[in-house]
Amino acid sequence: MNKKISIVGVPMDLGADRRGVDMGPSAIRYAGVVARLEKMGMHIEDKGDIQVNRPHRYTETENHKYLDEVVEANTKLANVVSGIMQEGRFPLVLGGDHSIALGTIGGVAKNVKNLGVIWFDAHGDLNTGETSPSGNIHGMPLAASLGYGHERLIGIGGFAPKIQPENVVIIGARSLDDGERELIKRIGIKVFTMHEIDKLGMARVMDEAIAHVSKHTKGVHLSLDLDGLDPHDAPGVGTPVIGGISYREGHLAMEMLADANILCSAEFVEVNPILDQQNMTARVAVALMSSAFGDKLL
Repeated sequence: MNKKISIVGVPMDLGADRRGVDMGPSAIRYAGVVARLEKMGMHIEDKGDIQVNRPHRYTETENHKYLDEVVEANTKLANVVSGIMQEGRFPLVLGGDHSIALGTIGGVAKNVKNLGVIWFDAHGDLNTGETSPSGNIHGMPLAASLGYGHERLIGIGGFAPKIQPENVVIIGARSLDDGERELIKRIGIKVFTMHEIDKLGMARVMDEAIAHVSKHTKGVHLSLDLDGLDPHDAPGVGTPVIGGISYREGHLAMEMLADANILCSAEFVEVNPILDQQNMTARVAVALMSSAFGDKLL
């Protein structure tokens, strides 16, 4: 694995339309992410935060809340992430709500053809303006990265689609909207719901997921929403759904990804310290990052 890691924070809450998640990057840094990774022998460069402009009043365009601001911030992020990859470094993006995946994937996919994506999330994030019940863009980034949705979201980074459905795996889903279910079935996205995790076990799920995203790809992006974990283990998220991935299952998944040595980029999102308990969720995020980068007990 690339030991040269560049950290980028994105204090974005507009995609979720809920304050607090914009403090996620600070919470993760406070939880000691730099020291933890440096202790593992990683060379860390913290590039600071992407500037996110917050309007004085609520804006909405065609059932897309804060469309202008979300596009602007993600365009900046895509350029920064692309530059990190061109320097031969591993981009580690700290959120912020999950709308930032638009920029992360946009920057990575510009440098990695046939990019694979492992999407840990309680939700599908496969809505468009036509299917979204809320208009919140943090429920749309995977759809837009696949080429579905508003043209301005699809076009971030200057090309579309960023990824192909056969190169995507969703893990931990347990809350899907009707439009998301229809899209999953129509384009054939591989999904391991909590039913499959319970039935098969996380080890088999990860074996199958890794094989699936590695088959025709040149690298894999990890997009981990902390609400993929059960709220008992990660309470500081904006849209918690009970019955999620356990703390230990999460670590096993990250350890298996490290062993597979397929990751070229990663983002950890939706940490909301306002809703958290003594920064517990940010500390969980840092622990999962260390496992993803190969930290072992022995």
